[in-house]
Amino acid sequence: MKDRIIAACGQFPPQFGDIEGNLERICRMTEMSSADLIVFPELAISGYQFQNRDEALSLAIEIPGGREIDILQQAANDTDTHIVLGVAERSGESLFNSSLLIKPASSNIDNDDVVTIYRKLHLFDREKEIFDSGCDAPKAVDTAVGRIGMMICFDWIFPEVARVLALDGAQILCHPANLVLQYCQRAMFARSVENGVFSITCNRIGTESRLEKELTFTGSSQILGNRGEVLAQAGSDSEEIIRAEIEPALADNKMITDNNHILNDRRVEYYKMLISKDL
Repeated sequence: MKDRIIAACGQFPPQFGDIEGNLERICRMTEMSSADLIVFPELAISGYQFQNRDEALSLAIEIPGGREIDILQQAANDTDTHIVLGVAERSGESLFNSSLLIKPASSNIDNDDVVTIYRKLHLFDREKEIFDSGCDAPKAVDTAVGRIGMMICFDWIFPEVARVLALDGAQILCHPANLVLQYCQRAMFARSVENGVFSITCNRIGTESRLEKELTFTGSSQILGNRGEVLAQAGSDSEEIIRAEIEPALADNKMITDNNHILNDRRVEYYKMLISKDL
């Protein structure tokens, strides 16, 4: 694993339904970033505001087998970059709001899967009418650029997601997003601090108004250090690439004082309500 890496966000406004154009932009931004790891927004290939499930299915990709994956894999290989981005994923009759981690061939030394999928656990608003909820616990993935955990957009409001990833050894939280609320960017400070991890939130910009409800996305993508410091932040409405040099191994140090360890000091015997049924 590299001691230091360049992490980046590719903030842009995906154009609804323009699969080819969005893919081209993602590949171009990956090349321009000169990064070891780059994160793109949620549903970066398709756009966000689906009229119904059938429309989402028509714009979803299959894994493996989708030509979109071949294009992204080639971009990762050509630039030696790890790519994380959000997609609509079709799996049989199921449809998921997913995040993909695509490793370049050069880093796949153990011959494991070059594409890792995380399916969004917490669906936001109308997403519940479109997608199936993910049913697998978030897992950290070993890569040449650090141990990566993925979460998607609205997962930010559930601290359990980031905590589970930290407990699984994640050093970097990669967080594709289509944020419309104003709180997330500030809240990710807490996710980083309370778990001692780096976090990369890549939000989109622009407006979609395909339905009666117009959505304006808040941009302000950010890269945070493992103590919550802002290492890089984008504007609220500008297409841009932000970059920061990070040292993933710093996230392995969970000591806050000489006597306090973020994870070992938990009093889990008193947290049983966290796994109780709905209130």
